[in-house]
Amino acid sequence: MNSLKISLLCIVLIVSQFAVAQTYEWKQASSGGYTYKYVTNDPMKARFYTLNNGLTVILSENKKEPRIAAKFAVRAGSNTDPKEHTGLAHYLEHLLFKGTTQYGSLNWAKEKPLLDKIEALYEVYNKTTDENKRKEIYKEIDRVSGEAAKYSIANEYDKLMSSMGSQGTNAHTWVEETVYDEDIPSSSLDKFLTVQAERFRMPVFRLFHTELEAVYEEKNRALDEDGWKIQDTMHYYLFPTHNYGQQSTIGTIEHLKNPSLKAIRNYYNQYYVPNNMALILTGDFDADKVIKKVDKEFAYMKPKQLNEYKPAAELPITKPVIKNIFGPSAESMRLVYRIGADGTKEAMMADLVSTILSNGKAGLLDLNLSKQQKLLSAGASVRQYKDYGLFMLLATPKQGQTLEEAANLLLEQIELLKKGQFDEELIKAIVANYKLDEIRGLESNEARAGALMDVFIKNKGRGWQKNVALLEEISKVSKEDVTQFANRFFGDNYLALYKRKAEDNSNVKVEKPPITPVETNAGKQSPYVTMINALPATAVQPQWLNFDKDIQKTKVGGADLLYVQNNDNQLFRLYYRFDMGSWNNKLLPLAASYLSFLSTDKYSAEQISKEFYNIACSFSINAGTENTTVIISGLQENFSKAVKLFEHVIANSKPNEEALMALKGRLEKSRTNSKLNKGAILQGLMSYAGYGANNPFNYTLSNEEIKALKAEDLVNTLHGLMDYKHSIIYYGPQSLPEFTTTIKAIHTLPAAFTAAPAAVKFERAVQTSNKVLFADYDMVQAEIIWYRNASAYDPQKEATVDLFNGYFGGGMGSIVFQTLRESKALAYATSANYSVPSKKEDPFSIVAYIGSQADKMNDAVTGMNELLNDLPQSEKAFETAKMGLKNDLETQRITQDGIIFTYLAAQRKGLDYDLRKEQYDAINKLTFADIKNFHGQELSKKPFTYCVVASENRINVEDLKKLGEVKKLSLEEIFGY
Repeated sequence: MNSLKISLLCIVLIVSQFAVAQTYEWKQASSGGYTYKYVTNDPMKARFYTLNNGLTVILSENKKEPRIAAKFAVRAGSNTDPKEHTGLAHYLEHLLFKGTTQYGSLNWAKEKPLLDKIEALYEVYNKTTDENKRKEIYKEIDRVSGEAAKYSIANEYDKLMSSMGSQGTNAHTWVEETVYDEDIPSSSLDKFLTVQAERFRMPVFRLFHTELEAVYEEKNRALDEDGWKIQDTMHYYLFPTHNYGQQSTIGTIEHLKNPSLKAIRNYYNQYYVPNNMALILTGDFDADKVIKKVDKEFAYMKPKQLNEYKPAAELPITKPVIKNIFGPSAESMRLVYRIGADGTKEAMMADLVSTILSNGKAGLLDLNLSKQQKLLSAGASVRQYKDYGLFMLLATPKQGQTLEEAANLLLEQIELLKKGQFDEELIKAIVANYKLDEIRGLESNEARAGALMDVFIKNKGRGWQKNVALLEEISKVSKEDVTQFANRFFGDNYLALYKRKAEDNSNVKVEKPPITPVETNAGKQSPYVTMINALPATAVQPQWLNFDKDIQKTKVGGADLLYVQNNDNQLFRLYYRFDMGSWNNKLLPLAASYLSFLSTDKYSAEQISKEFYNIACSFSINAGTENTTVIISGLQENFSKAVKLFEHVIANSKPNEEALMALKGRLEKSRTNSKLNKGAILQGLMSYAGYGANNPFNYTLSNEEIKALKAEDLVNTLHGLMDYKHSIIYYGPQSLPEFTTTIKAIHTLPAAFTAAPAAVKFERAVQTSNKVLFADYDMVQAEIIWYRNASAYDPQKEATVDLFNGYFGGGMGSIVFQTLRESKALAYATSANYSVPSKKEDPFSIVAYIGSQADKMNDAVTGMNELLNDLPQSEKAFETAKMGLKNDLETQRITQDGIIFTYLAAQRKGLDYDLRKEQYDAINKLTFADIKNFHGQELSKKPFTYCVVASENRINVEDLKKLGEVKKLSLEEIFGY
């Protein structure tokens, strides 16, 4: 039997395993005194409750760790913003973190009249057009806001959630949704529900003018992102009628400058009603007990008649719409088609077709464009909303290739699809790979909650049946169905977006209003929060790893084998881990990339991709600086086939000069594009600050070295890889004896390992005086990083470091965030971190960040420097940070292959035990004085290197000279080529 027939047989076995005739129907059941709906054969066993007031509650139990992912979802976003107040839903999202009459305030009776006055002033400001009068009104808003802030407690909600052990406190607003996220310990569920019920009872819109400035900063960041411009343009022209395209989620500059607190309150009253909201919980709880608690806490909510947004239908697109977007980043393009409503056959088929075109391995774009290196990158994806969706074909051109040429290559693949020039068995392989992704998704509370949230937003959960039955529906689709759909769906009905590298003359910014810093009362606490913190919580016992018991260790030939069994499902992950990387051999990363374009004596490069995709397995080679890791993963039933196939490919790949020439061209273009990426530039500056002119970031092949490369150089690197010392790591369902027998038979090891080439050494820079590294970039904002190499690594310091980070700069309740964003309104994003190195030879380091409007840069730098030099004291904030850190450690469960990689990470630090136990024991003994002393020894009055990326046209370089010696770096100095 030839290999192709074997692959097809594997597909049939996989699909038959998952597609045994099952029914997916809505059923009703009662338990614990409550009735709920569920879908039969739902692997998540999700329960859908509707309380008497209309509140949707969706519960999915998952007992793998003592934590719960929680999402409060509201079916309201920029779609439902008033026409004259775009951005309002997004404003409101920010204000839902400001507290209520019960918390966030020291004295509500005294605060309320001042907030009422601020609201009235904004109404006058909103209707005033005379600029001089507006300035006078704003001056009064600023004055009264300062008075009101004396009674407010900034970020009390965030501190409260942190003290419960919540992780990832956040929220987002999009076109038809606003969603509030938490990840809490299961022991804090009762507290969480009590607080959330209070949060939505009567939110108070305090500290508004400083939060509004944070939204201005968010708008300016969006104006600096070419990707955001592409997204806005895409929606605007694809939806010329629907609010998907006609209303900005962040809001127009005009509307941002003219907010109305009354309009925000009216919006809240209209849409934040129980029959338009859902509480979604996935994790470690008893559903029968939880639903009773939720009902009790949220019974106060009253339903209201909803005026749902009902847009007029969009007219069909009858000819290509072509638009150009300009900006400093690399060129790219996309073709976008409009899809019908969620839940329709068209939406399902569009999603399937996007995977037929692009799945990372065996799609038409993957095989015909990426494998053949006809583009720098290519892909297809679908974004589905309630009323419509977007089908996107994306491409980045090669060197010397026009955007129009890239578009034609994409359209050629659409024509092949229409003609049915793809393997029908691909559909079955897609089903198998979807199922693989589903199994992986079930392991994550966040993934579960995200899927349930999405279906609530689109149709209040009614589509869950189709979601659960999706794989079975796809398995019924034939090749003829796909070609018929493609011929019906794809025509001249697309939007072509060409992102060109050029100055954007339309780029504006939201101007900085004068803001007097306000009081944050960081060290104070409302009686409500004191009461919540005093509520009892079920104790959770921390669990520490025992590397001698939790990992089985043995030898396979000369290789160390580290093993943890998967007792949950039939997935495996196999790793070959080498203690060498690009610092040992600069060719390794390029050789790893080259492998995907090579054939062997048995398979073409395209066939190799198909083979792996057909058996729902994959491999990758990740060449880092000091380690290289081969990863093979998938279904255990195909373990031997996947590993044998990889071993064949790595040992028998053949040189291909044509593929190498194409790879060189793509690499040249990719390197050029990196120089246009402000994030990459900032990363390069930081590496320069840490090491000097010769640093890990710019340690790379020169242009001349790349040109001189021969195919044999890279192929020899690949062929010899397994001769170097490596460890074997396995996480999967096979027993250790079974796995050892299997791997010995299929993984050939040399009689003796080859010694790895010596690694290049990089010397850490010692900061003795303030310096400034500057890179000029066409942008609205200025981004600054403070960097300093600190003291030598000491594991005994880690508890102090973690507590310091939580207190000082690690989240929205931290000193840095409260001071620079909440009080002074200097930034949308800011943080500071005392970083722990990954290996014992490296020192700790200090990294602080702020991104601000360019005209606020001086104030932002001054504000951060004040905090770096003088640590504000807040015992309440300190205790909150301590409680949060303890909760994190108590509820953290390191499982699966994470156990092995935690062990390896400990080894790099010179440890043979789980350091978290020592940290946990040390936390209770730490006092604020310890944190204060740490700050004084490690941060205060220390010299830093400032890494600044900004536009010379928007900042005064002379201001940088006041900070220290300025060195303007060229892109060649930063990138090394």
